[in-house]
Amino acid sequence: MARAGILLVDKPGGITSHDVVARARRALGTRKIGHAGTLDPMATGLLVLGVEGATRLLTYVVGADKTYEATILLGVETDSDDADGVETGRADADAVAAVTDGAIAAGIAALTGEIEQVPSTVSAIKVQGRRAYDLARAGETVELKARRVTVSRFAVQASRRDAGTIALDVVVDCSSGTYIRALARDLGRSLGVGGHLTALRRTRIGSFEVASAASVDDIADAALVDPATAAAVVVGALAVSADDARDLRHGKRIDGGGRLTGERAAAIDPDGRLVGIVERRGTQLKSVMNMPEEVAG
Repeated sequence: MARAGILLVDKPGGITSHDVVARARRALGTRKIGHAGTLDPMATGLLVLGVEGATRLLTYVVGADKTYEATILLGVETDSDDADGVETGRADADAVAAVTDGAIAAGIAALTGEIEQVPSTVSAIKVQGRRAYDLARAGETVELKARRVTVSRFAVQASRRDAGTIALDVVVDCSSGTYIRALARDLGRSLGVGGHLTALRRTRIGSFEVASAASVDDIADAALVDPATAAAVVVGALAVSADDARDLRHGKRIDGGGRLTGERAAAIDPDGRLVGIVERRGTQLKSVMNMPEEVAG
């Protein structure tokens, strides 16, 4: 049986996140692998995979904030808001040339902070049980509701002007559920010239960085982040005694609610093993996710 842990993978472009999971299953010899958020085939960068019992930790990774590096092309719109889509509009070259750096900065400022964002039509969001992209590809009208997201950083790193287009290299820090494609679309529309995403790379999920990730070709030899270390990174660590660890594993509550500074924490036993994720219940602590016994001991 494969060892439990968190596997960081640097996804290349041109393959799906499911393809990466399939490769990891073959390389590690287990079916029990999940991921904490997909990347589009066009996109590259960090995928966080859970192996064996550590799949239980992915629930706490999915909602973490993220960092992306992207390239936005102003002047051209596509039906998917990225380069994989079909061009649906192209602005007049003079209109694009009239877009000033100041106007771009103002447009970006308006998309920074807490915003209401309508996801891209070609997305995995379900509408009455069906994926939005399936509905869109079937020619059906898709109307997605706006959702509140937080863009804490939206900064231009470089810009290049060409005949009829402006390419912006940007870095974005954002909450889970933010569509960078939608930022490109909305920036372009606010400037009156349209826009779409031509490159996207995820460099961070929570405290996990792509710099520590393995390539898809090196998965078999990649080091896994052990569950205790990974959980401590995600929610913080709380040391518990052997007796408390036993009680938590058996579903009992323990004293010590006042020791919890955040919403939850990773309970670590004296041997350095992850017991589970605990939350406060009054003055006590209760495990809301236990690691499998064969892993936790």
